[in-house]
Amino acid sequence: MSETQKIAAETRDDFGKGSARQARRAGKIPAVIYGHGADPIHVLLPARETTLAVRTSNAVLDLVVDGEDHIALVKDIQRHPLRQTVDHMDLLTVKKGEKVQVEVNVHVEGEVVSGLVLTLELNTVPVLADALNLPENVVLNVAGAEAGSISASALVLPAGAELELDADAVVAVVAELAEEEAEEAPAAAEAE
Repeated sequence: MSETQKIAAETRDDFGKGSARQARRAGKIPAVIYGHGADPIHVLLPARETTLAVRTSNAVLDLVVDGEDHIALVKDIQRHPLRQTVDHMDLLTVKKGEKVQVEVNVHVEGEVVSGLVLTLELNTVPVLADALNLPENVVLNVAGAEAGSISASALVLPAGAELELDADAVVAVVAELAEEEAEEAPAAAEAE
């Protein structure tokens, strides 16, 4: 489950490429906080602290802007294409008890029947959950699964989370190995 990171932010009045570059050179990340019909708040966040806080997906930050707390969900991170440093962030204001839709990873547990292979069709699924209690993943248990498709109804959701996907949507497919792959598998096992 997600936990909030408290970060001191400062408001910014200068906009444009030049001021954004200057802020990044000073170790700050330009960001905008929006949502709930309020005017957007443009802020600068400390780069090191913020980068560590947003390493996980669906990070929730507790931002202190001019002495006022803003709880915000990270909606978008723009990264530098080569250095992969954070260049800009979009943050959505959330309130305690509010439900938000987020994409969470599908975590596969168990092994399919011998001689079959599992193909995950969806790596992430949309989930509706409490903004301050977001799940890290949902579980797909494939222990003993035989050939066929596995639907979204087989996903195990954490308490309080709702799947925002049709229950009949295909999440994974279990199929037989192609002949070429079946011949290569024992050879690879012997080589190990």
